[in-house]
Amino acid sequence: MIDDFLSNFQDGVYHILNLKSYDHILFLIVLTIPYLFKDWKRVFVLISIFTAGHCISLALTIYNIINVNIKLIEILIPTSILIIALFNVVTAGKKSHGPTIGLVFFTTLSFGLVHGLGFVSAFERLISSSENKLFSLLEIGLGIEVGQLFIAFIVIFLSFLCQTIFRVSKRDWVMITSAIVVGFMLPILIKSDLFS
Repeated sequence: MIDDFLSNFQDGVYHILNLKSYDHILFLIVLTIPYLFKDWKRVFVLISIFTAGHCISLALTIYNIINVNIKLIEILIPTSILIIALFNVVTAGKKSHGPTIGLVFFTTLSFGLVHGLGFVSAFERLISSSENKLFSLLEIGLGIEVGQLFIAFIVIFLSFLCQTIFRVSKRDWVMITSAIVVGFMLPILIKSDLFS
């Protein structure tokens, strides 16, 4: 039982830290880049909301409540990253997200649902021999949460270094990093079925 838990937990962590699936890392970068260490509670809530969305969509598919159109998901995932990156560029340098924070939480949940749907085929392979799919889902979800928090910590730490040691303004740091992510996402979208 412990072996199953560790295996599922590691699969969840690997899903996030796997460089071949760099889209997840890019999403986490643009999601957390506007925040500093003092905002850790908000970052934790955002990450947890994203994980919850991820797990909800996986549960809906493994219990055959919804079916996945993988071509649509392959377009929605880079689109979600692009939307958050562009939101960062537009709001960089603003004092506070203020009334938009609820929108950020809702959007994060929605994008968690979408990103979870992108993980369905791999997830189904991982749990194919599992006796209890729900427990496997929760164990993998815990691994996903830990992996995402690890990436968020690295992003916030790099933000801290750039803003305190290298004296890059928060506005410039958020805009430049988000613009780089936009540069990664545009070619992926252009090559997708959306434009072919």
